[in-house]
Amino acid sequence: MAGEQHLTHNAAGPVATAHHHGSHRHLLRTAEAGNRTAPVDAIIVPTARHGSALRPAIELAARLDCTLVTLCSKWSSADTIADLAERRGTGLLAIETEHLRPAVLPAFRTSELLRGQPYERREDTSDKRNLGLLLARLAGWERVVFLDDDILVPDAADLERAAALTEDHAGVGLAIGGYPDNSVVCHAYREAGGKQDTFIGGGALAVGRGSLTSFFPNIYNEDWFFLLNEHGLGRTAVAGHAVQKEYDPFAHELRARLEELGDCLAEGLFWLLDTEGTIQRAGRRGYWRDFLDRREKFISEVIAMVTSRVPEDARRARMLKSLKAARGRCQIIPPELCVDYVGAWREDRHSWRSHSDDLDRQAGVARGVRIAVKVLGLEGLTTRVAQPVA
Repeated sequence: MAGEQHLTHNAAGPVATAHHHGSHRHLLRTAEAGNRTAPVDAIIVPTARHGSALRPAIELAARLDCTLVTLCSKWSSADTIADLAERRGTGLLAIETEHLRPAVLPAFRTSELLRGQPYERREDTSDKRNLGLLLARLAGWERVVFLDDDILVPDAADLERAAALTEDHAGVGLAIGGYPDNSVVCHAYREAGGKQDTFIGGGALAVGRGSLTSFFPNIYNEDWFFLLNEHGLGRTAVAGHAVQKEYDPFAHELRARLEELGDCLAEGLFWLLDTEGTIQRAGRRGYWRDFLDRREKFISEVIAMVTSRVPEDARRARMLKSLKAARGRCQIIPPELCVDYVGAWREDRHSWRSHSDDLDRQAGVARGVRIAVKVLGLEGLTTRVAQPVA
């Protein structure tokens, strides 16, 4: 099979390959907050699901006595969530995001670069998270937690422990248990016996005020980009535990195709961090030419592993279809696009900071949810439930 000589078979454990780094965990600090906790000002949930999916987040915010921010679109209704929050006594700020005024978020070069191309990502998760960052800054919140609507946190105190570490970390992620948080390609690699770990991500991420000037580009693995700075990975830690609900990553091969550019870019940048500790070479065409070649060989290895190791059934057929879709997309990604994207991302970091600073100046010295809603022009899109007075 393609690249077979690069696979390492270990009878006592999973298969490793020279073409892929299955773990980046060594880049993280495993932080022990001990008894140290800090209050969480808000839990921010981007959601497109029915309001009932928010019940765990509503309960979590009530236990922590913090504001729940839901950024709603598609099947998610601010009114439905408000009704549930009011019954539980949870303070809520629910925002309908499908009609935001254009000036709320800047025009990102990274998005413009991909517009109209097969690589364009037509999802709103990044926009919602960026709106959450602006809300946090203008409201004067010190510590917020981003939480996906399919993530459960068994121990609410884990969020307070993670929040306590945000003062000197760019981000503190909870360790995600349950169903692993990986790309389609990496899911297949694990299921076929590959040595595959997970990393922290925006699904359960505590962020302090010092990190509110970073941003989430509209691409798969946007949370990895959020944690990066100009030179490499910001000081990042893992603390606490969360659980990802199960889903089928191979339900449609389109998912693999749409993930591939973001997976290539993020894995390519983190390959540099693993080997060199910096992302300075990410501006070189030759680096991306070599990385994309490794990536294609890796996917071919996974296809061969799935074919020989996974029982032949409908799931395996879907898995192979997804892998071939990912490989096909990888084969058409030009190294120049990777160079251009990294350059655009660096420019966007500066334009985002400038945009955030401009809004901060508009707010003046005043802070609070009302100020944030006014400055961002969210009146008419916002449903609020006040926290009960003790």
